[in-house]
Parts: sequence; C-alpha cells; structure tokens
Amino acid sequence: MSAREYGVFLPIGNGGWLVSTTAPHPDGSYEYNKTTAVLAEQAGLDFVMSMAKWRGFGGSTDHWGNTLESMTMMAGLAEATEKVKIWATVHANIHSPAIAAKMFVTLDQISNGRAGMNIVSGSYADEFEQMGLWDADMSKEARYQMVEDWTRAVTRLWTEDSVTMQSDTFTLTDCVSRPHPRVQPTLISAGRSPRGRKFQAELCDGAFLSGDTMEELRDSSRDVHDQAAALNRSVKTYAMLTVVMGDTDAAAQRRVDVIGAGVDVEALANMRVSWGMPRDRATSWTQSATGQDAFQTPYVVGSPDTVLNHINTVVEGAELDGLMLIFPDYHADLPRFGEAVLPTLRAQDAARQTSGLVTS
Repeated sequence: MSAREYGVFLPIGNGGWLVSTTAPHPDGSYEYNKTTAVLAEQAGLDFVMSMAKWRGFGGSTDHWGNTLESMTMMAGLAEATEKVKIWATVHANIHSPAIAAKMFVTLDQISNGRAGMNIVSGSYADEFEQMGLWDADMSKEARYQMVEDWTRAVTRLWTEDSVTMQSDTFTLTDCVSRPHPRVQPTLISAGRSPRGRKFQAELCDGAFLSGDTMEELRDSSRDVHDQAAALNRSVKTYAMLTVVMGDTDAAAQRRVDVIGAGVDVEALANMRVSWGMPRDRATSWTQSATGQDAFQTPYVVGSPDTVLNHINTVVEGAELDGLMLIFPDYHADLPRFGEAVLPTLRAQDAARQTSGLVTS
C-alpha cells in the first residue's frame, strides 16, 4: 500500500488552466513557474509537471499564446528545488528517441534522480502543421504504435550499450547513449482509450486518467492497475482537479462566479477546432457556453474542509493513487492549501497505511 501523491500542473502557458478574462492570469513566464514550484515544494507536494504546447488559442485572453518549452524549463526548476519530483513533457512525434533519452539523462543528473518524462503523441494538427511536422495520413492506431516504439527505444537507450532498432518513424543504428541515468526517469502518460490504458500498463509508471463520471474514472483506474499487475508491474493512476478554495463555501463560490463571468468563448471555440471539431459546430457550441466552461478540468469549490472531503471522495471513489492539482492563483492558493488541506491528507494517508499493515 503506497502513499498517495499530490502534485501541481504548472502554468507554463499564459492564463494557466482558466479560459476567462476575469480570472487570475499567470503569465507563463519562468519566474512565475519557478515561484510556483518552490511554493509547491514548501507546501509539501510530491511533484510538479509542465505540459508541452506549441500554439495557443487566441481569443480576448490570447490563451496559451505565450508558452515556454517544457524540458528546458524543468531543468531550471530542478536547480531551484530540492525534493519535489520534476516531470517534463516530450512529444514523441517531433523528438528522436535518442535526443530525448539524452535530454532526460541530463535532467536526471540536474535533479539528482527526481526526473520524470510525460510522453505525448502530438494529436492537435495546428500545432505541428506550422512546423511542417504533421502527418495527416497517420491513423490513431499508427500514432499509438509510434509512441510505443519510441518509448521502448528510449528505455533501451537508458539501459543498453548499443541499440539498433527500426520503426516506421525512426531508425537507430548501433546507437550509443551514455551515460545511462543514475535513476531511470519516471514514465507518465495521459490516456483515456483502451489503447492508451494498455500503453500505460505495459510501459509507464504513472497514468493520468479522466472520465465523465466517477464510475468511468474508477473503471479506468482499475483497468490500468489490473493490466499492470498481470504483467507483474505497478502503475500509479492520477486524475486532474482544479481547487478553488475560500475561507467558506460561499467565499469560494464568489471566486468561481467572478471567473465564470469572463469566459472567453472565442478561445474555447478555437480550442475545440484544434481538437478536430468543425468551425461552424465549435462556434455554435459557444452560444450555449456557461461560466463553468472557463474551467478546463473538473473542479472543487469550497472551504478547506469541503476541498478535503471532495479530494477524499475522488481519490477513494475512483481508486486513484493521487491527483495533479490546478489553482486559479498559484502563488496565493498553494501556501493556503499546504497549510489547511495537505497536512490532513497526509495524516489520513499515514493512518490508512498503518491500518493496512496491521490488518494484512
């Protein structure tokens, strides 16, 4: 029975994870993210993770119009922190596995063994068409195969003296990558489909999952756990949650009302077009958008006690190993969360583990 993990999704793009003109607006800069990572560590969180994004969504907020590169930013944050795990995102469709393997060995040394690799396949055409790196003929199945081959290549380069490997998207010939990592980076991926969960169970250490209902999220978590166990592996499952906290439930709700009042429907429409939704349908959708659409993930609203109870409900109900958290105002909200919520979560976790040891 392992301890539950709680981390933070860094706001590496301007606007963070709220698409609203009336929300706090992190600028996505290195300084903002460095302060956020240090606050996360001081609060007692387990990891910080950043996305990789190459093109924003416009609108009145220019949402994610300014973004930094994940791997180099996280190398800086590794120097700025001492304990928190450092998880960077890499696109398998644009980086050679040999280059990525070397970059994360470097991050392993900078972080003294705290590195993690969040592997994504690159599924939003407009990000890569602008670079001439989009293969419109690649099927979803072929994309998953590409990522599996790529991941196997990276892990072989981390452990073998020489790798020769041929796939449809890369070639390694007597490829040497030394030094090997002193601590092999944690492999993470996000996936919702059966194919994605299979990849997580077979090749990853952590799985970010989502579901339209608690039951769907629970079933996905069980599926990853069960598939991994059948292979004598262990994979931790996580979901994302935005935390809007106030001294009281009413005060937290007022924060949500303010954020919702400025929902940027143009940016939301552009986001849906990037997902593959036809422009006319995306524009029509925005006519019925509400304040809650400003939030890009599920969210909890309330006092510290309400937030605590909700987190317990989600983690226990969906049988998760942890959560990646998002905050409207990272610099103001992280210290408060670290004081009012996280210590109780840790105490509950310690009691749960002790109970498990006693009864097992």
